[in-house]
Amino acid sequence: MSQRFNADEIFEIAEQIERNGVTFYRHAAEVALDAGQKQKLLDLAEMELSHERTFASMRMEQADTPLSFDPNGEAARYLDALADGRIFDLRSDLIEDLAGKTIEEILKIAIELEKESIVFYLGLRDLVSESMGKERVAPIIAEEMSHITLLSDELAALSR
Repeated sequence: MSQRFNADEIFEIAEQIERNGVTFYRHAAEVALDAGQKQKLLDLAEMELSHERTFASMRMEQADTPLSFDPNGEAARYLDALADGRIFDLRSDLIEDLAGKTIEEILKIAIELEKESIVFYLGLRDLVSESMGKERVAPIIAEEMSHITLLSDELAALSR
């Protein structure tokens, strides 16, 4: 693929992935078996919402990065399609997919999705040139790694 991206486009897709995460956790909360699990999942949805705000803030901080020439918005549409189809896939029936899953199973799924997002961003980082803000993609990857730590801690706390 010869398409190159800029940091702004990567931050935009990071925001979309976080919005997808919010939807994932809210749907998981709908099928939760008890009130405690439901609240934990709603808290995780709020965490994803907070992460979206973090990425939006990071995006604003890097506003001086040059934008790539894309008058038809093809790069953004491509990235949106990737985000919606790979990380927190919203094209499937989430409620059906999550029905009957325990909170432990949901957290394990979420950890795997966060790992996939890191691989996704590592690949995208290689498609951003130095002049288009390549170094600004690293904080997104670091933030996603922190999500794995947080989810792993949540999972470990449940088994205590």
